[in-house]
Amino acid sequence: MMRIPSSYLVQFQEPEGYLDFARFGPPSHAVVEESTRLLERSMRAGSSTVDGLMREEVRAKAAVARLCGVGAAHVVLSPNTSTGLFQVALALEGEVLVSPAEFPANTYPWARARGAEVQWLPASPVTPASVRAALTPATTALSVSAVDFRTGYRADLAALREVVGDRLLIVDGIQGFGVVDEPWSVADVLVVGGQKWLRAGWSTGFMVLSDRALDRLTPVLSGWTGAEDAGLFNNTLHPLAAGAAAWSITNLSPITAGALATALELAELATIPQLNKRIVQQSNNLAEVIERAGGHIVSERPQSSGILAFTMGDKPTTLVGEALVREGITATIRPEHIRLSPHASTSPEAAARLTAALSALRASARTQIVVPRRVAEPAAPAATNPAATNPAPVEAAAVEAAAASPAPAEAAARHVNSDAGSPKPPVETFPSDVDTLQRILIERAVSSVGIPVELMKKSHKSQVVQMLDDAGLFLIRDSVDHLAGVLGVTRYTIYNYLKEHRKPE
Repeated sequence: MMRIPSSYLVQFQEPEGYLDFARFGPPSHAVVEESTRLLERSMRAGSSTVDGLMREEVRAKAAVARLCGVGAAHVVLSPNTSTGLFQVALALEGEVLVSPAEFPANTYPWARARGAEVQWLPASPVTPASVRAALTPATTALSVSAVDFRTGYRADLAALREVVGDRLLIVDGIQGFGVVDEPWSVADVLVVGGQKWLRAGWSTGFMVLSDRALDRLTPVLSGWTGAEDAGLFNNTLHPLAAGAAAWSITNLSPITAGALATALELAELATIPQLNKRIVQQSNNLAEVIERAGGHIVSERPQSSGILAFTMGDKPTTLVGEALVREGITATIRPEHIRLSPHASTSPEAAARLTAALSALRASARTQIVVPRRVAEPAAPAATNPAATNPAPVEAAAVEAAAASPAPAEAAARHVNSDAGSPKPPVETFPSDVDTLQRILIERAVSSVGIPVELMKKSHKSQVVQMLDDAGLFLIRDSVDHLAGVLGVTRYTIYNYLKEHRKPE
């Protein structure tokens, strides 16, 4: 491991198994204490309190400028990445190149902007070759993430700068700034949120604009604090302020500005190259554990950003995720893979916990829970009295009896023998109670659809109901109400889905 000052490392106290910094970075003691100090100062407000608190913005902008190698006049604070990207999208005219595989914060602004015409790149990593092939005389900008949120792929910003030439290069840096040593100065617009790798907490962020961007873009979404003489209230509209200050919408919280400044100063203390080396080493250690357990790394490895995505053969990611949770590991679980993202402060015990989780997962491959198919055809619900249509309940004994029946071929247990040597007979287990059976059936149906419940449309939810109807879920007492709660719909909606599914061909 590379040396990082102990004065940096002692600032953090996340749980041993926390490996989800690409989603949210638990803030440091210093950030929490600074936020508390500033909030307490506002509690005792006096004649000079507000002016004093507002100086935190100057402090934060100065820290950003030092880390980016620009003047503070090129920096404006922003509450999040989306706000900054929307501001730029609304100000830009002409064709902009964007990959549809970007995080949605980097696609919706361009789709919503009326002056920009989106030219979609291939849904794959943004490379100099793919950009070069897509350039047209009408292209005015390229918008790209410095680090891909799924796999950790690092865009070659210097090469992209060369390819786009005099066009604007707009960079979403949230998944890399503060821990990845990139030539940020090649970007014409750099937008960063501070709640992930910077560990500054929510509602922190900034935007850096080059001279080229300031010359070509006139902010549309700009407020009274983005005008000259913002404190002069003379019943007239003032001209835009000079530099990046013109992109200010209103006064942001000085408390979040102080939190951002503190987080940036901590990163300066540790230095970005040292943080990156430590994080890459942490990521490599976890990758070795995964590969020893038979997993497959799907992340980009040569220029690691710290994001590590993997799969475990044909095992559903939901099952892998459950194994991780049991060992106290926090990760991002998606239908296509699991994403781990350690930080410099990640404990060595995280690798031990990952080893235990994946070992338990391999051992469980020889144990398959038998889930029965539907053993009876419930009557279709009557539209006039939904309350009377809840199918007849099935008690645990009946479930076990149905599961023991050899009739449904789908209920046969699968045996995966992961150990070398003579084969062992498969071990069959049955849900210990109806509630467990209900939970397993619903989790499997949702996983099969492959869409998080909160993003499901009507067609996805109908598909879940159809699969569960085929599996016999609705033989269980109160299952309709339970599923309605899981899917975020009413019990009447579930009945409508059932009626549609059971409609004669």
